[in-house]
This record gives sequence, structure tokens and C-alpha cells, in this order.
Amino acid sequence: MSIALRPSEITLPAVNNGWLTVLQFLCGQFPFISEAVWRERIAAGKVHWFNGDAITPDTPFSPSKRLCYYREVVAEPRIPFAHRILYQDAHLIVADKPHFLPVTPGGDYVNECLLARLQRDTGITDIAPLHRLDRDTAGLVLFSVNPVSRPAYYQLFSQGQISKQYQAVARLTAAAEKAELPQLWHIANRIEKSSPRFTNAIVAGEVNAISDICLIAKNDNLGLFQLTPHSGKTHQLRLHMLSLGMPILHDTYYPVLQPKQLPQLARPLQLLAQQLNFTDPLSQRQHQFCSKQLLAAWPG
Repeated sequence: MSIALRPSEITLPAVNNGWLTVLQFLCGQFPFISEAVWRERIAAGKVHWFNGDAITPDTPFSPSKRLCYYREVVAEPRIPFAHRILYQDAHLIVADKPHFLPVTPGGDYVNECLLARLQRDTGITDIAPLHRLDRDTAGLVLFSVNPVSRPAYYQLFSQGQISKQYQAVARLTAAAEKAELPQLWHIANRIEKSSPRFTNAIVAGEVNAISDICLIAKNDNLGLFQLTPHSGKTHQLRLHMLSLGMPILHDTYYPVLQPKQLPQLARPLQLLAQQLNFTDPLSQRQHQFCSKQLLAAWPG
């Protein structure tokens, strides 16, 4: 059993949909966790208000009140790949995340995530990721370590003031194999949630996802691509590569969702968040960070 070292937080809804107690809310909010398990956690003090006050199975539901709980999983996977801290100052950490490691706790992962590793490395508890990478994607992640300056760095992303570049490896179409290098594509379409809910799909409608994709090298029937997203939709680059008929190598979601299984450590998704560029909103210093990792499927 793995138990989170730090609690997760949830704010109870402002509108009460019929929950008489906090326990009833938790059972409805997390249907895959039984009432008996929640009762055990409550009895052990693993569920409490944000101020530390304990709750009981009879504690009334309180709209908009913040609740803390400790996530548990029976068997947490261990990811045997190292992360690196590439840069750290009084405001930021830039970390190089390996494949398979989630950025934050979720699903089967509570302590084996990049956030928890950085907290252990630095001794800093108030660390917050400023953006996300898929668990399967490797590369650069930017974290805030100062809550006072944090909003200024969040604005880099919300206002599109940070440039991100990725690399990917995919099997080439017959047309791409014959094309002169570099070959460029500009993709602009609409991406929305699909089914299952953790997947997305390209649909008709107003554009909300834009990427530039460039084939920069070939090796037999494999291609090395440089990808520049101009928006931040979930799985955007994976879907845009799929739309070209060249899904990213070892993608377990697209074009066909694979059954849930343990991480296939020898077959990582060949997608790397390779570069971040931005002007620091506090110092006005120009930052350029590059991942130290290479994509395993690409020779050299």
C-alpha cells in the first residue's frame, strides 16, 4: 500500500446536491472507492478540514469548505528513470522529466511523481507546476517555488508568452518518405473531449488547436519531427501527428486505445518536450532551456 505523504485538497461544491454528510459527498465524488474504505480513512484521521480539524462519518456537508484527504493505492508503480533539475532560482525550477513519470499525483501514482521527487530533492513543500506534460511524454517542466511571484509565471502560459518545441519520431507515409527536407505542415483544427473521457478527438468547428510540424530528418521509414504547438489542448501534438497519417511511435492512445497495463518501459512514447523559451517577467532575462534527453528510437 502506498499512501501520499501530503494531502490532496478538494473544495466542496457551493451547491449541495443532496449530500447530508461529507462522507456521502466523498462516496458520490469517488465512486470507485467504497464507503467502507472512506470510513476507515476517516477513523484513521486521513480525512480532515483544511485547518486540520478532524471529521467523522456524521460531519455535515459544508458548501465551499476545503477538505483534505490522503490518496492511497494498493501497488504504486516505480519508475526506474531519473529526473534532472536543470535550473533553480528563488522563483523557478526547470526539471527534465523522464518518460512514464507523472508530473503530479493521479491514478495509480501518489508518491512516484515529479512533483514529489522535487519536494524531496529540495526540501521545498510549496512547489507548483506551471504547466503539464502527459505521463508518457518526456522533457521540460517548469515549476514555481514562490507563491508571491507564481501568478506572473502563470501568465506566461495564459498569454502565450512562452515558446515550446518538441521532438517526435514516427513511421513515415509513402509521400513523406519521398519528400524533400525539411517538409512543413501547418495544422489548425478543433480538439474536444472524446470517449473514454481521458482521450480527445479532432472534430468539426471553430479552431482551438494550432501546431507547426516539420520533418527534419529521415532514417529508413522513420522520421524525426520538430513540433511547435501554438495552443495547449490535451494530446494536441499526438492528434496532429495522427491527422498526418503518422502517429507518434509507441502511442498507446492513438490511433487505437490500448488496454490498461503496467508501463512498457522498453517502448516509451517517442515524444520529447525539448525546448522552452521565454522572457522572465521579473528580471526580463531571456531564458532558453533544452532537455538533455534523446529519443530512444532515433539513431545517434
